[in-house]
Formats: sequence, structure tokens, C-alpha cells
Amino acid sequence: MRRLPVYLVLDTSGSMSGEPIEAVKNGVQVLISTLRQDPYALETAFLSVITFDSSAKQMAPLTELSMFQMPEIHASGTTSLGEALTLLANKVDSEVTKTTAEVKGDWKPLVFLMTDGGPTDNWQKGLAEFKKRRFGLVVACAAGQGADTNVLKQITEVVVQLDTADSATIKAFFKWVSASVSTGSQKIEAGGVEVGGLSELPPPPPEVNIVV
Repeated sequence: MRRLPVYLVLDTSGSMSGEPIEAVKNGVQVLISTLRQDPYALETAFLSVITFDSSAKQMAPLTELSMFQMPEIHASGTTSLGEALTLLANKVDSEVTKTTAEVKGDWKPLVFLMTDGGPTDNWQKGLAEFKKRRFGLVVACAAGQGADTNVLKQITEVVVQLDTADSATIKAFFKWVSASVSTGSQKIEAGGVEVGGLSELPPPPPEVNIVV
């Protein structure tokens, strides 16, 4: 079976504490329950959660949706975005099956990265590692006005911004992520085609602004 790997890369630095981090937890729960109702996603989508604060950690390895357990996440520390990108690159190397002459590997991973601040480590180093890997679609979300969209634009062309990092807005973002994963799963199941860009995703809700 060819899996559709989905990596959520989430900022859990100190500035996310309180309402934002609770909203992220709820958002991931909504994402999982929504995708579990979608037979296409249930068939192909596998989910991993990577968090980054003073260091980056994989809180949940790539897991099929039916088995996925929400990890405990807390907000503290700084914003090690570079370390998160390096960890993501390494996990893709070890978890995603490559296509070879003999075997069709997994589909190219979808990545949804969310941060509310600027990186506090050598993020260019992580970016260099990240750029060596092949991804399907990478969406970077600037949660609130404190996030640096110029940094995110160097990671991916698809950058969205939330005006505020409150629970309603973050929930709207995760609903859109789940709709996007569903679309990706359906395209694969229907015709073996991968999502190539923002234009192929469901339109984002009013809370989610596309940064051009």
C-alpha cells in the first residue's frame, strides 16, 4: 500500500502558551476525527507530529489514522525552527518508503508547518537539509502578527497568515488542513495524482489569508 505521509510541524515555544497551544491541541483532534470519517484519508493518510521549542522532537511517528494517539504537547522555550526542519528531513528519510525500480514507494509527503514567531536558531542550516528532500505540498502558517512570513516564504511558496492566534482562528486553520488532506487522499485514490499546489486545495476560510 502506498501511504500519503502527512507531517504536522508545530511551534510549541513559550509564546504559544495559553489559548494558542490549547487551540492547536483541539485543532489536531478535530483534524483526526474529521479525517477518520473520510474513507479515502483512512485508507492512505498517515500522520506524524513534530514540535519545536528550545529543541525539536517527534511527538508521534508516522501512524495510520485509526491508530493515531494525540501526544501531550506543552508550550515553553524558544523557537528552534532550523532543528525542526532538520528533524523533518531525517524522519522523511527513515519513515517514507522511496520509489525504486522494483517497488512503488509512498506518495510525496504533505507538510503543514505552523509558527507564531521568528526562528531563534540557525534556521538556514535546517532549510538546506529540508530542501534536499522531495515533498508533495508544504504549507507554512504564520499564526498571528509575530511570525516572520519572509522566513516562511523561503521554506515554501505556500504561506498563509492568521490575523490572530486565538482558538477560533486556529480551529479554522486545522479544518482547512483536514479538508486539504482529504483532497490529497481523494486525488490519489481516484487517479493516482498528487496535489501540486494551492490552486488544487479547497479555498481557505476567511480567517486564513494567503501571503503573496
